[in-house]
Amino acid sequence: MYAEEDYLMLSGIQHFAFCKRQWALIHIEQQWAENYKTTAGELMHKKAHDEGAFEKRGDLLIVRGLRIKSQELGVSGQCDVVEFHQKEKGIELFGYDGTWIPVPIEYKHGTPKENNADELQLCAQAVCLEEMFQTSIPEGFLYYGQNRRRNRVEFTGELRCQTKEMAVKMHEMFQRGHTPDVKPSKQCKSCSLGDLCLPKIQKNRDVRQYIRQNIHSAE
Repeated sequence: MYAEEDYLMLSGIQHFAFCKRQWALIHIEQQWAENYKTTAGELMHKKAHDEGAFEKRGDLLIVRGLRIKSQELGVSGQCDVVEFHQKEKGIELFGYDGTWIPVPIEYKHGTPKENNADELQLCAQAVCLEEMFQTSIPEGFLYYGQNRRRNRVEFTGELRCQTKEMAVKMHEMFQRGHTPDVKPSKQCKSCSLGDLCLPKIQKNRDVRQYIRQNIHSAE
């Protein structure tokens, strides 16, 4: 269990899964840069995040921008949307009849990724909601703006273990204040921190050789 003053940003789980160096630059060194993808994603989240907004449609209650946290993971953040479905064996909600099952919905601008970074972030949200509401959440959904489709995510034991292990590694790296060396990959092309990370320079350990190849050759 983590103390509240040691909580990390829940959204960092997605960064950490994508690239540990990217996560460290953002969450340890407090560096950030925008590109088209981050700007478009931010606009989508603003639309979804109408914080504290409630909407009821029959047996469905929609809550936007719900603030969440978990002592077990040591993270805090916000859900884009949480749908509460009125079903048996759910939880009671103040001011509403019956019992309800929470379902987290995370909005993403692009398309499903090759890795499971988005699934890990969504699972962390579910762990927070389970802890806060003292319930069990079997599934959630990722909504991708590019194809406008929801992808169902089952919170399996394996996914939960990966999420908890990742949270532990994040805390360990944060305590050390350690920014890992770069490991260039095709993901670097889509990263908004390319000009801050400088993967090509990081990869080239011989500074003199880099200067000769990239500066002297341009003269």
